[in-house]
Amino acid sequence: MPDNPKHRTTIGGQAVMEGIMMRGPQETAVIVRCEDGTLSRKDFPPSPKRKAGHPLKWPLVRGVYVFGSSLRLGYKALDYSASIIPEVEPDENSKIDRWLSKFNAETVQKVVMTIAMVLAVILSVGLFFLLPTLLTGWIGSYFAEDTLPWVKNITEGGVRLLILLGWLTLASRMKDMKRVFAYHGAEHKVIACYEAGEPLTLENAQKQSRRHPRCGTSFLLVVVIVSVLVFSLVSWSNPWVRMGLRLALLPVVVAVSYELNRLVGRYDNPVTRFFRAPGLWLQGLTTREPEDGMVEVGIEALKAVLPEEQGADKW
Repeated sequence: MPDNPKHRTTIGGQAVMEGIMMRGPQETAVIVRCEDGTLSRKDFPPSPKRKAGHPLKWPLVRGVYVFGSSLRLGYKALDYSASIIPEVEPDENSKIDRWLSKFNAETVQKVVMTIAMVLAVILSVGLFFLLPTLLTGWIGSYFAEDTLPWVKNITEGGVRLLILLGWLTLASRMKDMKRVFAYHGAEHKVIACYEAGEPLTLENAQKQSRRHPRCGTSFLLVVVIVSVLVFSLVSWSNPWVRMGLRLALLPVVVAVSYELNRLVGRYDNPVTRFFRAPGLWLQGLTTREPEDGMVEVGIEALKAVLPEEQGADKW
């Protein structure tokens, strides 16, 4: 991203299987590269226009709403990209395949994606919030009884950060994920090109950085840090009660993290560059240098969601 972009946009994206989803102020679209090299596009229903004073635009409230809607649209985009990618021939001897063959193919796909979405949410919450709490409870048994609560909370935050780094490191080494992370880099390059005020061409986009300060990866890191502060407000010795409190406070963590990420991404000065540096470093795991064809997909995805009114997507 350029040091002094001419325009900071609210447009963001997500890499999917052989494609990119872009979400603008109103429009959301996903572009997928088909097996024959052509591009397939799917547009999602426009976001409703809301006035400035609408409750869903209030600080803190908007963070939870944006996070939830991003998850929903993200899974829809993944569902679409999965439908474009050539399917693996099913095992005719599989009991599950024989049972699923009794149902409509579209129904089966929706059921499978719904189950996958629910399992992904459960796994994410369990892996990054509940597991660190349990592990910290076990580690805490070696602490002195008069250990201050904030020490345990920092320990839990450290465990959560190690799990996040370990998970991203493993994902970055998977063959299929390497292509997804390359599309992630393409998404960042295209948005940076647009923010720099340069024409959306392959040459202009490829020269941009694959790291971007308003990335979801940076948001994850902010969530880990904010969780330490928010969870420090409530202390409980029983690990099961503590896990319940963590779940109850999760919306607060997301809301505060969103506002901080928004604030740091809006300004460019030594202080904001200091705070976003760890997130940019972490993107070294979740982004890769993209191929030209991937950048072309990103350009088409961005063009599909650009607002008609200039400046309507201002950050």
